[in-house]
Amino acid sequence: MSELPSDLPRLRAILAYLDQRLAESETVATYLRLQTTAVRQALAAAEKRPANGRRLPPPMQQRSALPAPAQHDAGGFVVEKQLHAGHPLGATIHRADCTVIQRDANPISADDGRQALTGDGKFFHACEFCRPDAHLGIPG
Repeated sequence: MSELPSDLPRLRAILAYLDQRLAESETVATYLRLQTTAVRQALAAAEKRPANGRRLPPPMQQRSALPAPAQHDAGGFVVEKQLHAGHPLGATIHRADCTVIQRDANPISADDGRQALTGDGKFFHACEFCRPDAHLGIPG
């Protein structure tokens, strides 16, 4: 690493910048863990289905950019990507049937939703409209 300045204001600015980059990296890591869980659940469900000889469309054609809320399981939960990297609210947890989802949303289990919402609140927050936290038994 290059030589650091000796004055307090610049050292504090460097530290704030590094802390922000770490927080963004943690957000991405948490999101990827949630996605990995969702993919493993989908894979397990697909492996349980009987082989009927039908071909599935290529993966890029299976999912639209933003699935309609009616396509989600009404009892499930989804995580909607954050507005942009470093956005103060992070990603949003919704009930799967929420009608205010605006960006890509990926299904997650109730356990993953509960885990995300009971964290420190820096990376995920509950939708104020559909209140997934109330449905997961998290005190508000």
